[in-house]
Amino acid sequence: MELGGGRPGGRRGSMSQINVTPFVDVMLVLLIIFMVTAPMLDQGVSVELPEVAEAPGLPAQQEPLIVTLEKNGQISIGKSKIDQVDKLGPVIQQALKGKPDREVFLEADQKVPYGRVVQVMAAVKKAGVEKLGMVTRLPEE
Repeated sequence: MELGGGRPGGRRGSMSQINVTPFVDVMLVLLIIFMVTAPMLDQGVSVELPEVAEAPGLPAQQEPLIVTLEKNGQISIGKSKIDQVDKLGPVIQQALKGKPDREVFLEADQKVPYGRVVQVMAAVKKAGVEKLGMVTRLPEE
């Protein structure tokens, strides 16, 4: 008389294969979630840069400080917003503390009035910055 489903010895053998279907399903769902959320993570400031064909490039040894001047006149350094130009100098001095190469790049929207750009440039220079670069983009052909 045979017991155990026709195996000799009467014992039931253990299953030697792993079912990977649930694992693959979970990985595909995670992949879809990351694909949908990844573009939302990098929310930057929308600035329409002026186009310049022959702009000189500045080599950067370290990550420079970028001051952004938006179309509506809002000033930001990284993710921090500054509401007045006279508060820009102390913020830049604090951000550049301990950096021997005091280099700042200015990203100004091309629709910002020239007077506002000059005010921001003067505030940056007043903060003790020796190198101030203007960020532009190459014209599309």
